[in-house]
Amino acid sequence: MLKLLKSDLDNLKDSKRAEIYARFFKTKKGEYGEGDTFLGITVPNQRKVAKNYTNLSLEDIQFLLLSNIHEYRLTALIILMDKYKKANDNDKKKIFDLYIKNTKNINNWDLVDISAPHILGDYLLDKDRKILYTFAKSENLWKKRIAILSTFTFIRNNDFKDTINISEIFLNDTHDLIHKAVGWSLRELGKKNQPIEEEFLKKHYKTMPRTMLRYAIERFDEDKRQYYLNK
Repeated sequence: MLKLLKSDLDNLKDSKRAEIYARFFKTKKGEYGEGDTFLGITVPNQRKVAKNYTNLSLEDIQFLLLSNIHEYRLTALIILMDKYKKANDNDKKKIFDLYIKNTKNINNWDLVDISAPHILGDYLLDKDRKILYTFAKSENLWKKRIAILSTFTFIRNNDFKDTINISEIFLNDTHDLIHKAVGWSLRELGKKNQPIEEEFLKKHYKTMPRTMLRYAIERFDEDKRQYYLNK
């Protein structure tokens, strides 16, 4: 089954699109996606392939996650999310453990964003969340992004504490991808409870990274946006 999946993906490769993706996902030496390899397959096409392999074993998913080919890893995560949705509690724990084991291979923003809320976030809804704080305080960019993106699931369930706490950890972070992720998370929190978002902003808006602030206030009316931007 694994061989067939890889063949299905390989048959969809597009060299011109692969070059565009390589630039877009910053794969040059010294960039955040250094070493990533692309086949040039769109996400909708990867989803179509993934639908045919929902019974792929966790062992085969592990094999795909170890690949340097980006689309193999993304397709593996799409399949893993589908398996997680249908899993019992015991199997969800196995999927959670596999995800944690492979965070070093979930190493670009699209891989994190598509999977972290639906696996880590969902699994930790009713469990201890210390691992997210460990990730947030690590030196690894992708673990840090996983930490904040996982809280999207908490936000959807009107649970905002960890989004606020992890956002505060990242106030002095220097990476643009963390600034954007935190701002995005605060914006989503604001959709659910704007007073809580504004309580955070009033405390930190003068010193928080500008990109983080701009993302956080994106949905505010213009007068309120200008209030935060110009103070």
